Amino acid sequence: MERFMSHVLLNWLVAMNIPNCRLVILLDLVRSRQSYRRITNSDTHKSCARVALESPAEAAMLLSLAGAGSVLGTQWYTSCEENAARLGTLF
Repeated sequence: MERFMSHVLLNWLVAMNIPNCRLVILLDLVRSRQSYRRITNSDTHKSCARVALESPAEAAMLLSLAGAGSVLGTQWYTSCEENAARLGTLF
């Protein structure tokens, strides 16, 4: 998953039972050549406001406003393997 909010509609986010969620871990900054091409192609069909909502900081803010207790996210782009290693370290 390249960007969490590119897969979740805002009305779905409101309908989720997020206040019961204590921790959200966003490991969504994954990039490869294929994913970069896919993101570029999909962004051309979206409004500027929608693309802006898909950034990691905005996703964390929206999840927090929806009621998530804590939001943990990666700061830099990584590979799937690096994210799997990070998740393994957490759990």
